[in-house]
Amino acid sequence: RFAGVGTRAQVGVQRDIEPMQVPMGTSATLQHFSPATPDRTLIEEVRQRTMQQQPQLESMRNMLETQQRQRSLQVASSVEALLESSLPDGVAEIEIDEFRVVVRIAENGTFGSGTATVTPAFSSLLQELAVLLGDLTGTVSIDGHTDNVPIRTAQFRSNWDLSAMRAASVANVLAETGEMSPERLLIQGFAETRPLASNDTPEGRAANRRVELTIDASAPFEERGERSLDALQVSSAEPSLPVIATTPP
Repeated sequence: RFAGVGTRAQVGVQRDIEPMQVPMGTSATLQHFSPATPDRTLIEEVRQRTMQQQPQLESMRNMLETQQRQRSLQVASSVEALLESSLPDGVAEIEIDEFRVVVRIAENGTFGSGTATVTPAFSSLLQELAVLLGDLTGTVSIDGHTDNVPIRTAQFRSNWDLSAMRAASVANVLAETGEMSPERLLIQGFAETRPLASNDTPEGRAANRRVELTIDASAPFEERGERSLDALQVSSAEPSLPVIATTPP
C-alpha cells in the first residue's frame, strides 16, 4: 500500500508550489526598475543659454520702453497743439501716464448743460483729433464724468446715463470720420464716482463735469503684450524717434 501511494506521488501528481510572496508595502516593479537619471549636461546647457539671453532681452525691453515714452511725448505734443488752437484756455489739459496720454476736456463749450449732444465746435475738434490719432494702433478709452447734482429726465434716469451717453457721443463722432476703427474705441460712464475736485463749490463741480480720452500710444504687442526676441531686434534696428523736450508748467 505504501509503495503504491509513493509511486503515484512520483508519477501522476506533482506538488503545488506557492508563488513567491511580495512583502506588503513594496513593489515588484520598483525592485527591478528605476527612473533614468536626468542628463545634467543638457540641463546646464539650457540654463546657461537662458542666462546668456537674459541681458539681451532686458536691453531690448528697455530700448522699446524708451521708444514708447518718446512716442507718448510726440502724441501729447501734437494733441496739445490741436487743443490750443481749437478750445479756450482752461477747457482742456493733458497728462502723460507712462505710455498713455490722458486728455481731459471740461463740459464748458463741449456739451450743453444736462445734454449729451456735442457742440459744433467740439465736433470739429473731434474730427481733427480722429485724423491725428488715425495712424496710431492703440486703443482710445473715452470716459464720461459728472458732478454729484442728481439728474432725472425723460432721456437720462441718472448721472450714469448722462456720463455714458456723453462718452458714446464722442465715440460716434470719432468713428464716423472713418479715420479710426471702431474696435479701437472703448467707452465708460462713471457718473460722479471719480471727482477731480470737491463738489461743494461751483468751481469744483465744473471741474468734475468732463470727458477724458486716454490714448494708448504704445506700439502693438504680440501675444499678450510680449514680443519675441527677433521682433525686438528688428524694432531696435529702426531709427529711434526724436526726443521732444518739455518744460514744466
